[in-house]
Formats: sequence, C-alpha cells, structure tokens
Amino acid sequence: MQGKTATETRFPPLTPEQFAHLGDGAIAYVRTMRSEDVKRLYPQAPAIEPGITLFALLGADGTPIVLADTEEGALANAWEHQLQTVSLH
Repeated sequence: MQGKTATETRFPPLTPEQFAHLGDGAIAYVRTMRSEDVKRLYPQAPAIEPGITLFALLGADGTPIVLADTEEGALANAWEHQLQTVSLH
C-alpha cells in the first residue's frame, strides 16, 4: 500500500461547469483553418476567397477571438491581450 508523500495535495474533482471555464481569459490556442470554414466560427466575416489557409486564435473554451492570415499574427494578438498560448495535439 502506498501512502501520500508530504508534498502531495488532494483537490476535489472539478464539476463539469468548472472544467468548462478552466483557463477562461488566460489561455488560448491557434488553430489552422481553411477560408471555406471561416463562416462557421466567424459568421460576421466577409466572403473570403476559397483555398486560403488562415489562423484562428481561440479561447480555452473554443470561443473565437481573432482571425489572422499568419500564425505569427494570431500569436501576436494573444500576446497583446496577455493570453498564454498552448499547443494542442
């Protein structure tokens, strides 16, 4: 039988609502997308020529923040808004 170490701390499990809001306003990620898919996340976006690769900055909960034509542009927007970007695999 294994015992707890002196530095181990137990936290109660997160509720589904708490888990859904984990990282709100602090964490974001960049997602590559095709111009054909833009209207799904950004319904107000103007028509964009098909076949263009774009980069969406999304909040931790998947909320769209900005659409950029380069990954660097999306990351710069995250930095400007003091968001920590994470890599999703």
